[in-house]
Amino acid sequence: QVLLVESGGGLVQAGGSLRLSCAASGSTFSRNTMGWFRQAPGKEREFVAAIGWIIGNTYYAESVKGRFTISRDNGKNTVYLQADSLKPEDTAVYYCAASNLAIAGPSLKYDYWGQGTQVTVSS
Repeated sequence: QVLLVESGGGLVQAGGSLRLSCAASGSTFSRNTMGWFRQAPGKEREFVAAIGWIIGNTYYAESVKGRFTISRDNGKNTVYLQADSLKPEDTAVYYCAASNLAIAGPSLKYDYWGQGTQVTVSS
């Protein structure tokens, strides 16, 4: 069992930054890969970024590459998403997720999900 709790969302102007956090607890074997997803109103949930917990390999959606950075703090059992140069189209609820598979990527089966944190980017 894995519990994921996101935080750090908020309102920011275009060009600004936010740092999202995902605090994880529970079985480490069930969170070998941690991912960030987002869902805007009227749109499907989309993959944002992922990181392998052990190795630290990362994977990014094309839409955020170069602007977002995913990282982890093993000691704090926390995954971060540093979102820079934010655009209005980044506005969405951001979800943290965990996969048993030790390969970072958008096509993995994510078994556990957080409650989401709202990110709003104004123009």
